[in-house]
Amino acid sequence: MALNSSDIARIASLAKLQLNSDESERMLTQINGFFGLVERMQAVDTAGTEPLAHPVAAFQDVTLRLREDAVSEPDDRAANQRSAPAVENGLFLVPKVIE
Repeated sequence: MALNSSDIARIASLAKLQLNSDESERMLTQINGFFGLVERMQAVDTAGTEPLAHPVAAFQDVTLRLREDAVSEPDDRAANQRSAPAVENGLFLVPKVIE
């Protein structure tokens, strides 16, 4: 998948960014480079390879140090939402940003 300059202009518009032509060209090169890397990674045959929980697990036993799943902070929703411009039923209200 490769993007072109009109794709970059659309993405910049959606992100509310103003890019000059040099910045737009640099973004196009960087994003297409990223897509190229993803395509190379997808081309690797991983059939029969078990997923790892940690990269070191490929050559030594790793025990993950997991903390207890317990509530450690008080519920300060009202205090946290006090500075929000719009709140309803405990939820932040935000303007629609996706066209």
